[in-house]
Amino acid sequence: MKNPNPSWRYLLLIILAGESVFFLPYVLVRVFRPTVLEVFQIDNIQLGICFSVYGFVAVFSYLFGGPIADKYSPRKLIAFALWLTSIGGIVYASYPSYTVLKILYGYWGLTTVLLFWAPMIKATRIWGGTSSQLKAFGYLEGGRGLFGALLGALGVMIFAFFMKDNNSTGLNESRDAFKYVIYISSFIVAFVGVLVWFFMKLNDEQEKKVVLEKITLSQIGQVLKLPSVLLLMIIVLSAYMGYKTTDIISLYAKEIMCYDQVESAQIATFLLYARPVISILIAVVLFKFEGGLLLLGGFVISFFSALLFALGIISSSTTMLFVISILSLAIGVYGLRALYFSVMEKGQIPLIYTGTAVGLISIVGYTPDIFSGPIIGYLLENFKGEQGYQYIFLILAGFSFVGGAASWKYHKLYGNKIYIFKKRKITK
Repeated sequence: MKNPNPSWRYLLLIILAGESVFFLPYVLVRVFRPTVLEVFQIDNIQLGICFSVYGFVAVFSYLFGGPIADKYSPRKLIAFALWLTSIGGIVYASYPSYTVLKILYGYWGLTTVLLFWAPMIKATRIWGGTSSQLKAFGYLEGGRGLFGALLGALGVMIFAFFMKDNNSTGLNESRDAFKYVIYISSFIVAFVGVLVWFFMKLNDEQEKKVVLEKITLSQIGQVLKLPSVLLLMIIVLSAYMGYKTTDIISLYAKEIMCYDQVESAQIATFLLYARPVISILIAVVLFKFEGGLLLLGGFVISFFSALLFALGIISSSTTMLFVISILSLAIGVYGLRALYFSVMEKGQIPLIYTGTAVGLISIVGYTPDIFSGPIIGYLLENFKGEQGYQYIFLILAGFSFVGGAASWKYHKLYGNKIYIFKKRKITK
């Protein structure tokens, strides 16, 4: 299919939307996990259950959100998703009960997945065309990472400003400070939605090329039979487990490395800055390399990084090793996020069915949203100290091994543009 050639502004708005929509449910917890546990008066298991509620809703949202993304304009779906997500921030800032918090995470599962996820991936493929997919997704992930790091740094600055004494802060003071972080984040999310609505536009001819009048169950079945779709389910599942594991870095810094709340949040924010650097380097330097081999390399790095934590050799007295380990983990995890959807073009997945394919891949690929939270919470609460963290990183090593095997298979099928499987024609 001919590339519609939307402008750089189009990609920039995808980037801003792609990170801001997940800031309230995910990034705030990644940066402020110890604070979130304190101000909401919950433990790791309860927080994990909130993410599971999100995950269960997300699974059904992926199923229906994919075909929706193929039927309606990405611009409209993305804008509404941002506005509805920001409304949830008002509830979040009220420090609701645990029951309401679970409902809120279910609501965010709808707004960030049903209306947003597949449209974002499809919009990125539209920008990348037939020849610049790795660049498109590298810039997307790098830009999202940079924007997320900036938002995280802003959040830490706001939080630190309203904290009078980090060593003797009470619950009420922590809540007051964190409330400002939530409100400002919600406003940013809503404002990005306004920008998307007015400026992320395709012309009528471009719109017709990427939007279907309808999609049938038969077409969905044909997409599901594509070997690339089945392999990407495994690859995304394995890679996303690594990304979910980074949620505990700030808590690891506090409990194992003995940092205070602000310092642990700064460690998590520092880690976020590795994400744009890694992703943009992939887009600029490694774009000529074969995607399947790059995926394999990412899983190998993730595997050995996880082993460094799992072996228990990192402690409060090995600060440099801790820094090296989280940077190594970031290279593997964030590199994989920049890569796995970039190989859809080479895997013979038609652009016009991107939403459907992404929905099917995501149903399996993002199931860690369901099970990783409770598993991580259980291990941290029942195996105190470093032991619980070791088990978590051992699980990550196992997923990295499986993902590496699937990436090698993907490379063997599609790596040299010699297609073993006959190209499937999806009938309308």
